[in-house]
Amino acid sequence: MGLLLFIIGTIGWHLGMWGMFKKMGIEPWKALVPFYNTWQIVDKCRIKKYWFWLQLVPVMGQFITIWITIIFVMHFKRFSLLHHAAAVFLPFIYFPYLGFSPKEQWYGEEAFKGYRKSGSREWIDAGVFAVVAATIIRTFVFEAYVIPTESMEKTLLVNDFLFVNKMSYGARIPQTPLSFPFVHNTMPSSVTTPSYLTWIQLPYKRLPSFSKVERNDVVVFNFPAGDTIINLPEYGSKRTYYDELRFTFKGNRQALQDQFPILVHPMDKTDNYIKRCVAVGGDVLSIRKGVLYVNNQPAFLPPGSQTEYIVTTNKQPYDESFLKEELGIDPEDTKGQVEVLSDSSFKFNVTPGEAEKLKKHPNFRSMVPYEENYIGITFPADEVNYPWSIDNFGPLYIPKKGDTLQLNPRTISLYRRLISVYEHNQLEEVNGQYIINGKATTTYITQYNYYWMMGDNRHRSQDSRFWGFVPETHVVGKASLIWFSWDKGPRWKRLFNLIR
Repeated sequence: MGLLLFIIGTIGWHLGMWGMFKKMGIEPWKALVPFYNTWQIVDKCRIKKYWFWLQLVPVMGQFITIWITIIFVMHFKRFSLLHHAAAVFLPFIYFPYLGFSPKEQWYGEEAFKGYRKSGSREWIDAGVFAVVAATIIRTFVFEAYVIPTESMEKTLLVNDFLFVNKMSYGARIPQTPLSFPFVHNTMPSSVTTPSYLTWIQLPYKRLPSFSKVERNDVVVFNFPAGDTIINLPEYGSKRTYYDELRFTFKGNRQALQDQFPILVHPMDKTDNYIKRCVAVGGDVLSIRKGVLYVNNQPAFLPPGSQTEYIVTTNKQPYDESFLKEELGIDPEDTKGQVEVLSDSSFKFNVTPGEAEKLKKHPNFRSMVPYEENYIGITFPADEVNYPWSIDNFGPLYIPKKGDTLQLNPRTISLYRRLISVYEHNQLEEVNGQYIINGKATTTYITQYNYYWMMGDNRHRSQDSRFWGFVPETHVVGKASLIWFSWDKGPRWKRLFNLIR
């Protein structure tokens, strides 16, 4: 449903732009060329050219684009709030009207003559409306997002610019409404100063949705283990509070808090993560020798997913052209995609298709998947009952809403955080008894659906294997479209690619 609306909206928008450009005296085909059409609008409306380039800046670019759109409509002599709202929220309907209605025409600078408000006042009003409109769109419709790490490569690349569709799963009502606009949880000039006030905290509510989170969706969500952080640039979500508490301070919270500044984020202000939902509530997940299984069946393997292989050769090195052209590895900066283990052994981090290319190379002798079998770093931090590693994990049942969970010494480590943090209950463990909100019990009924999120770059991803379930409360939206991509220049082939 979300994809259908996107297609309808895109067609309507471009159709309207075709008619509007014709009225402006610009060749209509230019309306169909991404970015170039905006350049034409900026030029025709005599807007300073640097505003065009500022649109490409993440977050800020959203309201700049809306502001340019409003200025554009004003040159058709449309100054009312109603018309501006239609241009921003319903352009696929309003633009065709402006473009093809005989009652509407392009006035250019003449549109402002005789109008009571000064030109500067109009531009200020347009800017204020753009900020308000962009805030509404960012909160309830879609949000721009930039890929910061390699955890989803090569499905998504570092510096891919995405649109995240918040309507797909139903937009959340902001839990923390008092915040600085167009930023997430820190101020623009700082990586440690919160951008929000916690004076008002609203309960979790979500608007009606077009669909639910489905297996294999690429999802943006609030990092569950990011609710409490060490508030220093080198820590945050990179080196989590809970990992430091467990491995460095051996569970001594007071010692950790005495040494570091601690910040507790509201749920909707923890860092945004993007991963693939590999299992939903009711599924049983396991990983055996690096292969993911869901409900005892091999899981979907994205074509762009990467994992590590140990490759043995005839002691001849791989030539640089093969690495660059066939595997997409820059010989001057491999970014860890290839590691020399010996004169005849290499560790490659590649996609399934690239692994096949390695097998066909004349130097190839053998290949085995690399397994990471270090025990003690995975969820649920209980090596006695769950001696799992990232490549040999589970089986694990993913809870769904209404499940009755059995509480006992073996299962409590799986559900302790679910009960107390995600579902906001007071959980006490006294003399082998589990007391929830003052009542002893051996069971718990879940209030929410839960998901299991993993990166497509399996050995380079901080995901559910380390911190467990993702509750529905933390889901932000569905990653839908790559609208721009950059690596020493635009990656033209990735522009306007749908995310699968």
